[in-house]
Amino acid sequence: MKLPTLLAAIAVLSFPAIAQAADISGVPKIREGDQLQIGNHRIRLGGIDAPAVDQLCLNTKGERWTCGAAARDELTKRFGGKSWTCHTRPVADRRGRTVARCQADGEDIQKWLVSNGWALAATRISRDYEPDEKAAREAKAGMWQGAFIAPWDWRVRNKKTTVLGAVKPPENAKAVLLASASGSVAPSPDCTIKGNVNRSGECIFHQPTSRWYAKIEMKISKGTRWFCSVEEAEAAGCRETRR
Repeated sequence: MKLPTLLAAIAVLSFPAIAQAADISGVPKIREGDQLQIGNHRIRLGGIDAPAVDQLCLNTKGERWTCGAAARDELTKRFGGKSWTCHTRPVADRRGRTVARCQADGEDIQKWLVSNGWALAATRISRDYEPDEKAAREAKAGMWQGAFIAPWDWRVRNKKTTVLGAVKPPENAKAVLLASASGSVAPSPDCTIKGNVNRSGECIFHQPTSRWYAKIEMKISKGTRWFCSVEEAEAAGCRETRR
């Protein structure tokens, strides 16, 4: 066999092996609606954006509820005990997580999340789940039952942030949702780390065991916010208090 032909044959034989090696399979530990871990692999579901576990929404009565924790819990209830197969992409997100499209029992996990209102289609990346988001909005499913802030806006929310909903959000929706960022009560039992800004403009986070934890007042006017994990606090540019 000539060298070029031999190299071509080796390349053809190698591609399936590479593709197979890229898949990650196993029963996941679900961290958030779009974040999980299989073995040592931290995975971010691609093409969608789900609310973080500290995100709050408004229900049909205009009452606050922990939609981020609900998204995680509903995903766990539906697929948590099953083996997943995640088809990875040759990229990682800014936090070093593997980006993948996952399925369980032949069902597209991302499609299920968006169609049930527990995530939005990240149309700036992919339009694959746009029809599912439209169906969820019309059915007033999940977050669409009331009013909420898009997950990507929640992370950088301010007074100009848009409030979404299946119907016109109540007049006080923005004030309630923005204020919840620093409410005196943690939005979820999983989100008890306090973050505040010191006199030098540096973001500091305090775990419940911190000496100063009880003295940190959670008020939006003071630029405070709740975090659900040390990783999340560090990703937001905060450092742990030194005492």
